[in-house]
Amino acid sequence: MTADRTSIDIAVNDEHIAGTFLAPESKMPGILFVHGWGGSQQRDLERAKGIAGLGCVCLTFDMRGHEKTLIQKQTVNREHNLADLLAAYDELARHPAVDCNSIAVIGTSYGGYLAAIVCGLRPVKWLALRVPAIYWDEEWTSPKEQLDRQRLMAYRMKQLRPEDNRALAACSTFGGDVLIVESEKDAFVPHETIVSYRSAFVSAHSMTHRLIDGADHALSSEECQKAYTFLLHNWISEMIIGARVGM
Repeated sequence: MTADRTSIDIAVNDEHIAGTFLAPESKMPGILFVHGWGGSQQRDLERAKGIAGLGCVCLTFDMRGHEKTLIQKQTVNREHNLADLLAAYDELARHPAVDCNSIAVIGTSYGGYLAAIVCGLRPVKWLALRVPAIYWDEEWTSPKEQLDRQRLMAYRMKQLRPEDNRALAACSTFGGDVLIVESEKDAFVPHETIVSYRSAFVSAHSMTHRLIDGADHALSSEECQKAYTFLLHNWISEMIIGARVGM
């Protein structure tokens, strides 16, 4: 990484001595975490602490219908939560230490679905999706809680193409690096959904797919939580180091 060199004078009593500042020319990558439906930023905060240590600016947040706005859970829809995500992205991109051309979005389940859509609406360099859910395009403004769950599971069992779904269409034009993490014993996001996402990333610079053995959708065991944290940290580290080497 190259450094910006600035010569300065340092006052010492009534005299001056010469000094030189060396600081990175480039700003830091930004990392945006998007929790799943019924979740919160709390679990993301733990992972963000470790990733921030790699030299990143991390942002976690609670979507409407969660935590302090839980009262809205019965009425919030995908349009509302996509707006939340876009607002959070824009806030991160405005941070003075962030390189707005080096932003990663990390989404889980419902958050992964919204993150996939966002990669077609904002510049995203790295996209990590853990057990990304998928929803039909219809009923976009209907309350999320009112979507037919039985129909939803049947929909997720289908092999979907980019032309069938808004999120997959965004994935098909994404040119960055992708990480998809699947849970072996997921009762909510079946393997068929993961295949639909994988197949959609036809333009990706790189694709990494990992399966966490014995894991359920929520990563209920501490062992599975640690496995995901390890996978995510290593992938982000590889992406960031690779980007810096290329500078």
